[in-house]
Amino acid sequence: MTTLSQTKEIFRIAEAVCFDVDSTVIKEEGIDELAKFCGVGDAVTEMTRKAMGGSVTFKTALTDRLSIIRCSREQVNKLITDHPPQLTAGIKELVDSLHQRNVKVFLISGGFRCIVEHVAAQLNIPLHRVYANRLKFYFNGEYAGFDENQPTAESGGKGKVISMLKEQYGFKTVVMIGDGATDLEACPPASAFIGFGGNVTRPQVKERCSWYVTSFGELLKELEKI
Repeated sequence: MTTLSQTKEIFRIAEAVCFDVDSTVIKEEGIDELAKFCGVGDAVTEMTRKAMGGSVTFKTALTDRLSIIRCSREQVNKLITDHPPQLTAGIKELVDSLHQRNVKVFLISGGFRCIVEHVAAQLNIPLHRVYANRLKFYFNGEYAGFDENQPTAESGGKGKVISMLKEQYGFKTVVMIGDGATDLEACPPASAFIGFGGNVTRPQVKERCSWYVTSFGELLKELEKI
C-alpha cells in the first residue's frame, strides 16, 4: 500500500482520475433510490449494505436486488425527472479543476448507466468516459434484466475497467476515488486509492487506505499545491 505522502504525490501528477458514483460523486445510492421509488426500499437497502461490506459477490447482490425492484423503463425515467441525483458538495469544482489541468476524468460505477449519464452531463464528463451497468427492458418497457457482460457487473469489475483504460490510453498514473469495497479493490491496477467518507463511512475501507477524506475540498486543496 502506498503511504499518505506517496498517494498525495500520485494524485497531484495523475493522468487520469476515476470516481465511483453512488455515495461518492452523488449523495445517495442510485439502486436504493430506485428501490424506494418502486416501493421496495427496505429490502434492497439491507442487500446494498451487505454488497458494500463485501459479504456477497457483486453480481449476486445486483441480480437479487434487481429481481425485487423489477423497475420499468418508465419508472427509471420518472425517478430521474422527479428525483434527480444530488451531487456531493465540491465535486463540480474538483472535476472542473482536474479538467483545467488536462487530467482525464472517468466515472466507474456499479450503478446504472441511465442515472450515471445524467450525473456525467452535470459534470461535463463525456459519455465515452462513463462505465456503468446497463438495464435491459422489453419492447413494452418492462424490466428484462441487466447486461451481465459489462465489466462493472462483476466483483473486481472496476479494476478491469482501469486495466483497460491503462492499455487503451497508455496511462501510467491512475487514481481511484470512492467510498466502497469495490473501489478499494481497484488498486492495483490503479496507482493509488483515495477513500471518500463525505456521505457514508465504511470502516473496512477507512482502515485499509492511506488517504481517507471526508470532503472534496481536501483534494482540491492538494491540487492547488501544484
